[in-house]
Amino acid sequence: MKRRKRYVFIWSFLFVFLVGVGAATGYAAYLTDQVKQTALNSHQGLDRGEKSDKRTKEVTPAKDHTSVLFVGIDDSDKRESSPSRSDALVLATFNEDDKSIKMLNIPRDSLTYIPEVGYEDKIAHAHAFGGIDGTVETVERMLDVPVDYYVRLNFNSFVEIVDSIGGITYDVPFDMQEQNSSDQAGAIELTEGKQLINGEEALALARTRKYDSDLARGERQMEIIQQIFRETVSAKGLNNMDEILSSVSANMKTNLTFSEMIQFKDYFLQKENFTFDKMQLEGEGGFTGHGWYYQLAKDDLTATSDELKNHLELQNPIASENEEENSM
Repeated sequence: MKRRKRYVFIWSFLFVFLVGVGAATGYAAYLTDQVKQTALNSHQGLDRGEKSDKRTKEVTPAKDHTSVLFVGIDDSDKRESSPSRSDALVLATFNEDDKSIKMLNIPRDSLTYIPEVGYEDKIAHAHAFGGIDGTVETVERMLDVPVDYYVRLNFNSFVEIVDSIGGITYDVPFDMQEQNSSDQAGAIELTEGKQLINGEEALALARTRKYDSDLARGERQMEIIQQIFRETVSAKGLNNMDEILSSVSANMKTNLTFSEMIQFKDYFLQKENFTFDKMQLEGEGGFTGHGWYYQLAKDDLTATSDELKNHLELQNPIASENEEENSM
């Protein structure tokens, strides 16, 4: 299956950050307690309970191959009057044996069946219809793999984290003019070159798709994530840790407990640094009778599902609802 280094989820660094800070040695007990409290404040279970319906038993990151769905929500003040949709979806699978990670970007306009409403629509609408439970159920049905955990974040977390560490130093690759997180046109202006950028500027740079290719955009997002992580755990970031943790607590929800987060530490603290295999669903955009959708290539969707199952080492995966329906 062809892979492309595209849309890598720009909010996943928060999860990595909590794992890294909580697992690293040498920090004061106060800091560890603050991280634990942040994880506690951010905890929100799923209606289904702790086990995916596609599992025969509960899993634990320390012993089993697991998956985490990262859900980016745009619920800014301008949009709070309407149900929030998922602006970005990434499913990460973790293989405990070799400590490898695969991260699959799911295009937000992907046309798929949404169980909450009983018809096909953009996968981004699953959150508006059924919240995080509806999103998890839709992703599981589409890919026929279990979603063990989720991490839901919004734009505010990204902007506030960068601002709380005093901005990040980044080599901007081009002159740009872009809207801010409140959709104010032309509010962000940057010139090419290495410079200190704030949260709004970092978000605009990560989101823009006007100035280069999708491939370059994905690489740019990863560079920004890595720079944020480096500066967050630096002395500069540690001096502002209370503000950082406060922002995470206010803008993140997850069904992971603190002890479960820490069990992922070996994936992120390897000598080779944090790396993962980036995957992209193939398809083609186009108009149907109801609007513009990203129509997934069926063969590629099946191949992607098989690759994720193999990475999770699902020996006897539960049949998808499509297969069950076809056999009836």
